[in-house]
Amino acid sequence: MVWFETILVLLTLLTGLVWLIDKLFFAKRRLAEAIGDDAPKDPPLVDYSKAFFPVLALVLGLRSFVAEPFRIPSGSMMPTLLIGDFILVNKFSYGLRLPINNHKFLSIGEPQRGEVVVFRPPGNPREDWIKRVIGLPGDTISYANHKVSVNGRELPYRVDGVYTGVGQGRGETGDTLLTEQLPGHPHHVLERVDSIGEGSWTVPEGQYFVMGDNRGNSEDSRFWGFLPEANLRGKAMIIWLNVDTQAERKMDFSRIGTRIP
Repeated sequence: MVWFETILVLLTLLTGLVWLIDKLFFAKRRLAEAIGDDAPKDPPLVDYSKAFFPVLALVLGLRSFVAEPFRIPSGSMMPTLLIGDFILVNKFSYGLRLPINNHKFLSIGEPQRGEVVVFRPPGNPREDWIKRVIGLPGDTISYANHKVSVNGRELPYRVDGVYTGVGQGRGETGDTLLTEQLPGHPHHVLERVDSIGEGSWTVPEGQYFVMGDNRGNSEDSRFWGFLPEANLRGKAMIIWLNVDTQAERKMDFSRIGTRIP
């Protein structure tokens, strides 16, 4: 959420600036004007700034450079991720980036095929989306008859039955549940009767081809094109909570600690 990140940065800067200005220009004057042994009291604004700045700076640093919480708002990554899942996103796997503008200032690594990534879509830069990396720069990706091919080689699939959705994802009940054997990252996908978004694409340098695991209900690279490297936010790691008010169990404790394949 860009708005939350912006507010956090502004509050951190404001409280830090108030603290610094007071320390440089006003604290010594109050101390000199103090009467007797009584320590001078800080003005309320300075007092609050001293209290909140370390906390805000710590939260900002953790969210920007270590791990950020993210809530799954849609069913595009079902059945891997359910609506209501709260996940942690690794913010340093693909390099350290500045908050708000997402500019990378330290390169550490690049996405690998099969990893689940959080990013800002090219046509919606104020939102965070989540999909799976299917195509790397230079790859040719094809999708037809519910099957993905990478550089001319069709991925193996295993049919696992009919999917039964729960809570807000119950609308996916009846879809075919398959295991897609992406090397190093085998994972479940959902397919509907009709195969949508078919085509073939060659991924340009510095960009990626991403798809949702819910192939019949995902707005991804099949429809809006390639994901620029500059739009990456981080790598999805683990589910730490699940809350779905429309499910029979509002909180599904069994999903806590689930690693994202």
